[in-house]
Amino acid sequence: MYKLFISGWRDIFAALNGYELAGILGMQDIRQRYRRSSLGPFWITISMGVLIGALGLVFGNLFDTPMKEFLPFLTVGLILWTLITTILTEGCLGFTVAEAIIKQISLPLFTHILRVIWRNVVIFVHNIVIYPLVLLVFWLPLRATAIFSVLGFVLLMINLSWMALLLGVLCTRYRDIPQIVSNLLQVCFYLTPIIWMPHLLPKRASFLLLDANPFFHLIEIVRAPLLGTLPSNFSWLICVVLALVGWCITILFYGRFRSRIAYWL
Repeated sequence: MYKLFISGWRDIFAALNGYELAGILGMQDIRQRYRRSSLGPFWITISMGVLIGALGLVFGNLFDTPMKEFLPFLTVGLILWTLITTILTEGCLGFTVAEAIIKQISLPLFTHILRVIWRNVVIFVHNIVIYPLVLLVFWLPLRATAIFSVLGFVLLMINLSWMALLLGVLCTRYRDIPQIVSNLLQVCFYLTPIIWMPHLLPKRASFLLLDANPFFHLIEIVRAPLLGTLPSNFSWLICVVLALVGWCITILFYGRFRSRIAYWL
């Protein structure tokens, strides 16, 4: 078990040391996607802004929630959920789409997962610009608690990294898993308070949809500070434990099957 852990960690450490390559590849993906577009990557921000506006108008009126309260909540939640789902779904294909590179060039395999993560962090930065604009529209201040969202974001990315790596290995071996992951994430979107606010939930359902929902805690440690409150200690605890346990299991699993990834492609 120790040898498996060391084997997996060495590859991850080597990829982290060469993070510049993952950054270059990730930026190249974004440029390729918007190569002949007049506005380029700004379409990312525009499309997200339109979606937030439409969902805010519909669900704000549907739940009879003041727009001044609901739209900032929806904005942060939807942007974070987009980050989570794209990293996990693209992480499923992180190795398979890089088949040619893996078979021809000797690189730490975790570099391909870092490429997915970096690409989506850049997209997240484009999208999060919308939040200050929403605050400006409603004349809402950015509270001092927002500084804690940086710590929450780092912890979120630590968790998403092991999830993407684990899914990447599994999906390379079993090609049906990406479709399963995509459908499960779609269900989780409606079960997680993103387009609805937690206070609308009956108490009898709060344990299942809030306390036992890891996605709620991962979003809440970033969203709550931006909205002017602090996440509960329970949310911090869940995210830290999730990161520690998840990375330990993933490194062992990765160390066991890393050498087989090229043969599965």
